[in-house]
Amino acid sequence: MEKLNPFKIAQEQLDNTAKLLGLDEATHAILREPMMEFHFTIPVRMDSGKVKVFRGFRVQYNNARGPCKGGIRFHPEETIDTVRALAAWMTWKTAVVNIPLGGGKGGIIVDPQKLSDREKERLCRSFMAALWKNVGPFKDVMAPDVGTTAQMMGWMMDEYCKIQGECCPGIITGKPVEMGGSLGRKEATGYGVIITIREAIKRLGLRPQECTASIMGFGNVGQSAAINFVRHLGGKVIAVSCWDHKDTTSYTYSKNHGIDPEFLASITDQYGSIDKEKAKDAGYTVENGDAWISKDTDILIPAALENAVTKENVDNINKRVKIIGEAANGPTTPEADKVLYKRGIFVVPDFLANAGGVTVSYFEQVQNTYNFYWELNDVQHMLDQKMTKAFGDVYAMHKEKKVDMRTAAYLVAVGRVVEAMKLRGWV
Repeated sequence: MEKLNPFKIAQEQLDNTAKLLGLDEATHAILREPMMEFHFTIPVRMDSGKVKVFRGFRVQYNNARGPCKGGIRFHPEETIDTVRALAAWMTWKTAVVNIPLGGGKGGIIVDPQKLSDREKERLCRSFMAALWKNVGPFKDVMAPDVGTTAQMMGWMMDEYCKIQGECCPGIITGKPVEMGGSLGRKEATGYGVIITIREAIKRLGLRPQECTASIMGFGNVGQSAAINFVRHLGGKVIAVSCWDHKDTTSYTYSKNHGIDPEFLASITDQYGSIDKEKAKDAGYTVENGDAWISKDTDILIPAALENAVTKENVDNINKRVKIIGEAANGPTTPEADKVLYKRGIFVVPDFLANAGGVTVSYFEQVQNTYNFYWELNDVQHMLDQKMTKAFGDVYAMHKEKKVDMRTAAYLVAVGRVVEAMKLRGWV
């Protein structure tokens, strides 16, 4: 299968929006490329005593609406184009939920499972030591993403504070709560996905307690989405798929009457791999990793990496499916998007559906600035308000312009960024 370039996909989506908005050449040109990007060579002394050199990136895509904001990924197949695409999508994500931030993203080419905790710490600190002059609470704020954890954010924050000579918790979000992290941040992305799916269910006139879902990916986001789909909507999750790091393949775990997501989470490691033998012992059916997409279900939730739904597998989607909630970034290719639209499947696009994480990261920044911290119920109530309003704005555009939800989300988000650029005098 042809290797898909996520940044080309992001640019293609923007180009379509630029035509619909009638953007002038200069505005379009600014939005098509990152504002700034950094490439790093990062030497790290390993536990063996040898020095290993890693490659890292940080892309600051657009800061017209506020400081850049975006996660740090540790992945063995990380590329600069993936980071560029994610930084672009983060720009639209912060705009669609209307928070005063821009978009950024970072990554290091590394398999974190092959590092000891001490090696991870050295890599995190070395990355921050290379980057610190170009980030900050009012420049560019980082957060955990694929392959990184709250603990890693704690190490990065500590390194930044040591270099600056003062406490600056706002440089990183998604930190441990004990270091200035926000309650509700860990589960925020998955919880936000379920809020948008709830709103889609309302618009389609469905009963949430009668809906079933199948999920791709069982890391932090997939687990939160599964748990909240059951806990808050009253529906059933019938299958989840995940990558098994022990034998480097993927499996789908299912039960016809519904899985117990909290049990599966209890036998899942920090990288989202379910213990296959324990799942079998608990009566779960174990199938190949692609089985999640063909399940007889109402809702699909791709919550892993990009390019999960493609022209090669889109026809495998069951005729019963009514909603796809994109918990991952860029999970659907443009070719597959066209097929879904023709079939009448309601897609909640990625940078709307998964904006809960960056929204609570924004709340965390606010709490860090004021050194005053909110209770979990307050955080989740404000998140619900933000996500519900964002969905409503996009849905209204979808109805007004008679376009799909992804196009509607782009029209809302890009329009807001363009307005900020005009007010700043950039164009």
